[in-house]
Amino acid sequence: MLGTAALHIPNVPAAMPDTGSSAPHRPDTVRTPAGLDVQGHRGARGRRPENTWPAFQYALEQGVPTLELDVVISADGQVVVSHEPWMNAAICTAPDGTPIPEGTAQQHNLYRMTYEEIAAYDCGQRQHPAFPEQEPEPAAKPLLHDVIARAEAFVQDTGREPVFYNIETKSRPAWEGRFHPSPDVFAQHLIDVIEDAEVSPRTTVQSFDPRTLRYTREAVPGLRLALLVAQEGDAGLAENLTTLGFVPHIYSPDYQLVDAALVTAAHTRGMQVIPWTVNDLTVMRRLVNWGGDGFITDYPDRAMRLRSE
Repeated sequence: MLGTAALHIPNVPAAMPDTGSSAPHRPDTVRTPAGLDVQGHRGARGRRPENTWPAFQYALEQGVPTLELDVVISADGQVVVSHEPWMNAAICTAPDGTPIPEGTAQQHNLYRMTYEEIAAYDCGQRQHPAFPEQEPEPAAKPLLHDVIARAEAFVQDTGREPVFYNIETKSRPAWEGRFHPSPDVFAQHLIDVIEDAEVSPRTTVQSFDPRTLRYTREAVPGLRLALLVAQEGDAGLAENLTTLGFVPHIYSPDYQLVDAALVTAAHTRGMQVIPWTVNDLTVMRRLVNWGGDGFITDYPDRAMRLRSE
């Protein structure tokens, strides 16, 4: 068990970006989780089917401050919780009960399907091959507004602290028009759901795609934004921020890109550092001792034990 002297868990306030725009500023009611921000990756991918209610419920039961999830857009403009804008052949089953054949996943394009059609598929009863401890159970891809409603009800029923949401827009320039709408339309669909659910003060929008972050910053000044950074193509902190065009509240790189110097540099710019996807307790401890503000993990149960230490 770590002694308290061994852990440095800063509660760095989220930086407010200088918008430099003429968009009207709304009151800043942004909140941040207290202490180490453990985020359940796709809910709890290591324990339950990813991006389904069973995974989110499991994460909530562990006490995570934040649910991390991904969203795509359906043909009828619904915001659907899914990591890919298609049916993943490794975990999804067609309405006729047959697994999605390898090499055909993108033919099951969610952007060309209504939500009614999407909901007829199952993406939970087949165990993810990379997660042998995952407990499969039948589950459809849910709508974002349903996940939020159920999470908010869970909080109220159990009396736990309010939950935060970290929502990734699954957009890429090469996918535009084929797997998702334009970045502004995509982001606005997401904003509408967040605002209708009245969870904006507890929500972060994250993306590898700067375009949806730029639009969200203009549309909802003050909403927390996180820049995701992958190892492939990483140009370094300064250049990544230059490409984005502003300083987001959170810098969220692949954990293998993080060291103490990066954490310090990000904090100096007023950003929190929340890496992904951290499943090893040794790595978790190292990130915390470097001053990281949290991390995204497939195993929120492991991470919450560390948080309690």
